[in-house]
Amino acid sequence: MPSFDIVSELDMHEVTNAVDQSNRELQMRYDFKGVDARFEQSESTVTVQAEVDFQLQQMMDVLKNKMTGRKIDVRCLEIKDPETANMRARQEVILKQGLDQPLAKKIVKLIKDAKLKVQAQVQGEQVRVTGKKRDDLQSVMAMLREADLELPLQFNNFRD
Repeated sequence: MPSFDIVSELDMHEVTNAVDQSNRELQMRYDFKGVDARFEQSESTVTVQAEVDFQLQQMMDVLKNKMTGRKIDVRCLEIKDPETANMRARQEVILKQGLDQPLAKKIVKLIKDAKLKVQAQVQGEQVRVTGKKRDDLQSVMAMLREADLELPLQFNNFRD
C-alpha cells in the first residue's frame, strides 16, 4: 500500500552556512565598522548580538536574506523579543523543526476534511499518510502545499 511521511526539517548545514555568511557580511558593511555585532549559533537557536536595538533589526534582515538565499524557509524561524542590558542588545531566533502535536492534528484534520480515500496518522514528529492509489497521495501533497500552515512541510519516504 503506497504511503509517505509529512515532516518539517531543516538542513542544519545550510543554516550554519547562512549564519557564517551573515557574520562575514557584517564585517564587510560600512555601517557596522568598529561595532561589536555578531551572530552565534547553538543547536537550535541563533543569537543575534549588537550594541543597540536598531542594529538588531538590520542584522535580522541580513540573516533572513542569507537564509532565503540558501533555500531555507524563514517560516521556520521563531524570532523572540529583543533584550537590552548593559549597553548590549540580544535577540534569540529559535529554529523550529518537527511537527508539534497541534499542527500534526491540524494536518490530519485537513486531510480528513478533503474526503480523499487515504488514512493519516500522527507518528511522533511526523504524519504518515497511506492510501490505495498513488494519485490520492499526490492530491494530498498538492492540497497541503496550497494550505497556509505556519511551518514549511516536506514529503519524504514515499513508498509505492
